Amino acid sequence: MTQPLRRNGQVPAVRRGGWRADAGQTTAFVVVVIAGLFLFAGLVLDGGLALAGKVAAADDAQEAARAATQQLDLTQLRSTRRVRLDRHRAVAAALDYIKATGDTGHAEATADTATVFVTHRQRTQILSLVGIDHLVTTAHATARAEQGINAPWLQGKKP
Repeated sequence: MTQPLRRNGQVPAVRRGGWRADAGQTTAFVVVVIAGLFLFAGLVLDGGLALAGKVAAADDAQEAARAATQQLDLTQLRSTRRVRLDRHRAVAAALDYIKATGDTGHAEATADTATVFVTHRQRTQILSLVGIDHLVTTAHATARAEQGINAPWLQGKKP
């Protein structure tokens, strides 16, 4: 039996015993690389969701603070022409807004400002496979109640 010749005229070497010395090394490498790619994809996807959750928390805090500053003490406004918040109603309005969004948080009100702190929990998509089920983001916002009319008070007269 003759062996085929290569282009350079040499006979190819026949390896005895096959590839047993390298058995399984490629499989372990592929498993590690695939696991790394899934982890990287999880960081990218869930990191993007965490950023979106941070933006949502900031939006919710701002809107809750605005809702709180709409709760004016009308008796004080009519008698002194100065803006002052009804603190209890302001805090309640902010907490109602936060509750409606599904987030948690707390609110504080002074005579003319409302500050709202929001905690947003974002479920993970891929990182839950490694035990990270939620990413928590927080935000806060402050709004000030101001009188929006620059003209003198009309004192009951129609313009």
